[in-house]
Amino acid sequence: MEKIKVGKIVTAVGIKGEVKIYPYTDYPERFEELDRVYAGKEVLEIEKVRYQKNMVIVKFKSVTDRNAAEKLRDTFVTIDSEDLRELDEDEFFIFDLIGLEAVDQEGKHLGKVTDVIQNTAQDLYEITDDKGKKYLIPAVYEFVTDIDINDGIMKINPIEGLFGGEQEEV
Repeated sequence: MEKIKVGKIVTAVGIKGEVKIYPYTDYPERFEELDRVYAGKEVLEIEKVRYQKNMVIVKFKSVTDRNAAEKLRDTFVTIDSEDLRELDEDEFFIFDLIGLEAVDQEGKHLGKVTDVIQNTAQDLYEITDDKGKKYLIPAVYEFVTDIDINDGIMKINPIEGLFGGEQEEV
């Protein structure tokens, strides 16, 4: 069964074993709906969830002190793919977006989606061209006109001159 990254443990919080998780979701309340997650290969039952700014603070049942929590630092938090929540028609999982081919309105190749940055007013899609140059595109309809997961394409209306005019036909 496939494991899906839903966050990364960044640090321990307090002395009772809580951890601070940077969520890989625009719906951090998702952690409240889960009974368990994986930290590495370890299965951890969720005891309590709270929030601090854009971070999720989680208390796992088996993590009872700061030392145990510190051992989890820099560990990815994953769930089974069957535990994914249902999305609305115009919503996408980040892992579905990474790797999409970015094309302009005429279908000219611009690059690939290499990251989704979520700590801003709206999400930003990082597009990396074939030469390794990175561009940030706001995730709004004015710039991203279509996302087709099945065909692996994100259609972009780029700001004039952003991609240097060196695109090739797809």
